[in-house]
Amino acid sequence: MEFGLAEKTVIVTGAGSNIGRSIAHSFAREGSNLVIADISEPDGLKVAKEVSEIGVRSLFIRMDVSKPDEVESMSKKTLDEFGKIDVLVNNVGWDHLGLFINKPREEWVKEVDLNFWSVINCTKAVLEPMIEQKSGAIVNISSDAGRMGEFQETVYSGCKAGVIAMTKSLAREVGRHGIRLNVVCPGATVGSPDDYGEGSMWRTDDMAQFLTPEVLEKMAKAYPLRRIGNPEDISNSVVFLASDAASWITGQTLSVSGGYTMM
Repeated sequence: MEFGLAEKTVIVTGAGSNIGRSIAHSFAREGSNLVIADISEPDGLKVAKEVSEIGVRSLFIRMDVSKPDEVESMSKKTLDEFGKIDVLVNNVGWDHLGLFINKPREEWVKEVDLNFWSVINCTKAVLEPMIEQKSGAIVNISSDAGRMGEFQETVYSGCKAGVIAMTKSLAREVGRHGIRLNVVCPGATVGSPDDYGEGSMWRTDDMAQFLTPEVLEKMAKAYPLRRIGNPEDISNSVVFLASDAASWITGQTLSVSGGYTMM
């Protein structure tokens, strides 16, 4: 199958660790130019070096996705370096489990900033050049929590549902410009501890409790395929939806979750 991604310029947010790192590597193997956008300079530079060693051009840009001015600057630097933006992957996300009624407002704000405003900011920053060149693909990482709701993830689920609805609406608006938008919804996805960046939520004590063999084995039983996802499961799907092989697909939501949801 011809993906047609060689020499395409791809921006991946949160590319410094875990799923984002895997997405960057998968595009690099297709010959794409990579912009590694991450708030962590050490993690971002590490991944930029890794994909460069695969043989593609890469650029690390430190960026806070919740700050529109930094996001707009990232878009401009990408255009200055590569002359175009072909693909945006809105991968940044953050979650902290807890009952809605017990959570402080600061956590809700952070969840909205990193799971919803991040998508708004980054999408806005790339749309004008994509409209001008009359082509582009945006893949948003949502979650099955946004399709069905999830216990102790109320605001997170709401944000992820918003990403799905926003993607569909915008796909209708910009399809006439040759721009496609789709969504990938991971289920539980756990990579190697070496993949977790310094600011990753998986490095917190609260999330570390889910990484024990006993808990992971118990979680896997909730999935028809009886395993937890890995970052490559997600990145392979993202690459497909961004590629020429998916040129007739837009406004769609794909759960990559081992059958956890079947919608």
